[in-house]
Amino acid sequence: MENDHKRGLEASFKSMDTEEWLDIHFYRPVGYRWALFFHKLGVTPNAITVASIFLGVVAAICFAYQDWKVNLVGIFFMIWGNSYDSADGQLARMTNQKSELGRILDGVCGDIWFVAIYIAICVRLTPEWGIYIWLLGAVTGFFHSKQAAMADYYRNIHLLFLKGKSGSELAHAIPVRELYQSISFRKEPIRKVFHWFYKNYTANQEQLSPRFQKFYATVQQKYGDSIPDSLRVEFRKRSKPLMKYTNILTFNTRSLVLFISLLINEPWIYFTFEITVLNILFAYMIYSHEKLSSDLTKQIIKP
Repeated sequence: MENDHKRGLEASFKSMDTEEWLDIHFYRPVGYRWALFFHKLGVTPNAITVASIFLGVVAAICFAYQDWKVNLVGIFFMIWGNSYDSADGQLARMTNQKSELGRILDGVCGDIWFVAIYIAICVRLTPEWGIYIWLLGAVTGFFHSKQAAMADYYRNIHLLFLKGKSGSELAHAIPVRELYQSISFRKEPIRKVFHWFYKNYTANQEQLSPRFQKFYATVQQKYGDSIPDSLRVEFRKRSKPLMKYTNILTFNTRSLVLFISLLINEPWIYFTFEITVLNILFAYMIYSHEKLSSDLTKQIIKP
């Protein structure tokens, strides 16, 4: 029974290449138990995602107060919400309930969380900082959106070369844009709005990775979907070390810094950390991945 549980848990991972230590030892095991529980109740992955959004917003409201006890309650809700954010994907993979809406909702979930958190921090610090904290929050939020988008993009690229299309959620801007254009706002207004954001999201990812776009186009032109194993192995070897940066730029590291800054009543430290440390890692991650793409393009096209 224990071995079955372990195998089921490991099968619910995206891949060991892309999982972070805290996810492997905490969020994934907790999320897996939630996934099993919700599966018995017949709850869908998308419903879990929506529930995690509410938990994240409750956490943000708690962060607006300069009271460490209230902040601890908020931290509890944020950890709870992130376990749901893990559970939705695990349930989708367990039951093969992956969907276009689920992919979009999962991305929207994190955005709503942190927009709410940034607003809460700004409200908390307005008496001391005035309008300047709102300007700092806006700049921080802008960079956060870029960091999270590219971290997600590089992980899905890695999964594509590791597992193929079935194991990756990599999206391409042109078909996403065509799908958006085919949706009627009058008939499906909510879906239209979601896809407007997703259209811009994927377009921005591709704009920030021009050398990868050239590399992938070259691979598709020469090999189609039958990518040689030697190229897959080489790509994975050079991409895997960058996965630690994608993990730092997503949830666990930034949330730890956020929690500490809130509990010591200096939440502006989180904004500063994001603009400085995380932006340096962000720039290095893009540089390294673009160099990898350029090098492999040269290998493919050389006579």
